[in-house]
Amino acid sequence: MTKRAFPLSRVYRLLEPGSVVLVTTAHKGRANIMTQSWHTMMEFEPPLVGCVISGNNYSFDALVKTRECVLNIPAVELAQQVVGIGNCSGKKVDKFRKFKLTPLPASEVSPPLIAECYANLECKVADTRMVNKYNFFVLEVVKAWIDPAMKNPRTLHHQGKGVFMVAGDTIKLPSGMK
Repeated sequence: MTKRAFPLSRVYRLLEPGSVVLVTTAHKGRANIMTQSWHTMMEFEPPLVGCVISGNNYSFDALVKTRECVLNIPAVELAQQVVGIGNCSGKKVDKFRKFKLTPLPASEVSPPLIAECYANLECKVADTRMVNKYNFFVLEVVKAWIDPAMKNPRTLHHQGKGVFMVAGDTIKLPSGMK
């Protein structure tokens, strides 16, 4: 088998298959949505999620100041909104209105859930030690919601430069994990 060198600038496309999420924040009475794909599970109980949010993002300041957000998981039916949200700034646009999404009240945090997403994870910032250096937040999921009417949602997985993979077939193999 022959291998060839792969550009380091594209490595993230090999490792970033996690589902795209829509992060909602709220600060000074204003809710915002940002598209994000740079996140990872860090612990299972309590559920901890690590995520990178650029310091240039409008949502960054809201998350630093309020220490709470919601990770909303869209299915492929929201692909156009997901891309549109990622291509504009909440400084200038009310993204709920522009992309015709419905805010729902959360039970544990101030930012709203997005009704059209099949799952919503209410989060509080658990650790900020890597924010200054890497813009890396550790979030604790304090409440999780799922729409039981959405069976087998097909999630979006960003591969870079406008390319997305859509989750498809599921297989089950023997596992020793409980």
